Amino acid sequence: MADHCSPTFDQLAHSMGFSCRTAGGLVEFRNPFGLENWTLPVLEATIILGAVLTLIYAIVRLRRHGDPTNLVLWVGALFFLFIIEPAIYFPATFRTEEYLGTMFAHNVFSVDFLWGRLPLYIIAIYPFMATIAYELVRMLGVFRRHGTFVGAMCVGFVHHAFYEIFDQIGPQLRWWEWDTGNKVNQPMFNAVPLPSVVVFAALWPMSLTLCVRWFVGRQVDAGRRFGAWQLVWRTVVVGLAAAVGTFVLPLPATVFGAWSDTVRGVLYAAELVAIAVVAIPVLARGWSAQRTEGRAVRSNALVRWYALAYLVVFGVLWASALPDYPDAVHGRTASGTPIGSVWYTLACFVVGGLVVAGAFTVPRTETDSAAESPADRQAATEPV
Repeated sequence: MADHCSPTFDQLAHSMGFSCRTAGGLVEFRNPFGLENWTLPVLEATIILGAVLTLIYAIVRLRRHGDPTNLVLWVGALFFLFIIEPAIYFPATFRTEEYLGTMFAHNVFSVDFLWGRLPLYIIAIYPFMATIAYELVRMLGVFRRHGTFVGAMCVGFVHHAFYEIFDQIGPQLRWWEWDTGNKVNQPMFNAVPLPSVVVFAALWPMSLTLCVRWFVGRQVDAGRRFGAWQLVWRTVVVGLAAAVGTFVLPLPATVFGAWSDTVRGVLYAAELVAIAVVAIPVLARGWSAQRTEGRAVRSNALVRWYALAYLVVFGVLWASALPDYPDAVHGRTASGTPIGSVWYTLACFVVGGLVVAGAFTVPRTETDSAAESPADRQAATEPV
């Protein structure tokens, strides 16, 4: 794969201590205790275990209760990944070099695919984090009260909070490195491109949720059941449509900000603010209404507890990184790694903590069974 090792990617790889010209093959395994630092295997274990557990939950949910929504969400996230990521990793092969260039390079982890481009934990993080955000929003009753579009905005907002806790610390701990000279990555928000903060943290899960709810979730809530082939084609369509939606949703910033990083940054930020303005009061009212009405929702203990564990693990990771901040100069630590925004991350921790606390404190059924009868479901069919 040396022919696909662009000078920029090679430079980024060398800065993290490996060569993309000699990195593995289709798949490569490494000693987790021999990686760049101890945080890499901790990150891998947290995300991969979460992805496996949420996949098991999705399968059990389908087999026991005939509800494929979680499985379509999980697999649809993978379809989205495999549509989006190859063009980013191999711009020369997919003829996107002129438009995308080399955006970033991952460090090498315990399990890597595609010549060091794609760590296993990156494959896992898409369905894992989408499931966490989706289920937390569902348990607050947002879809039932406010419908698909508002619910999708709330999923995007919650996903953003959890994702930025991870995104803002990654470059400092050498999980990956951005090409800050690439115009596609501009403007930067501390150590992270603002397009990543908005598009990959908020808009893509919003797009995925819109598609999952439209093609599967709403019908399941209304009592419909799908055959195997119906689920297969709907899942494929969900992945494709989510990719299209992720291209469409940030169009105001990409089109009107094409000639100005400042304009592009303002428009990206405006989209994120719009999502937050809708999501914050909706989530708060959802939690309050659930407690006031005393109407039980289907519990997902796995998501509640694992979301809490995620916050604890990343709290430890951030605590290990903070001592480098006082000596940072021009946004870089003494070892030369860029630092993220502590205050923004703290706000994301607060949002994530409040949403998880909300999921723990609403009335819920103690077993993984539907909280409503089919008649209740029909009566409570969500608005569009």
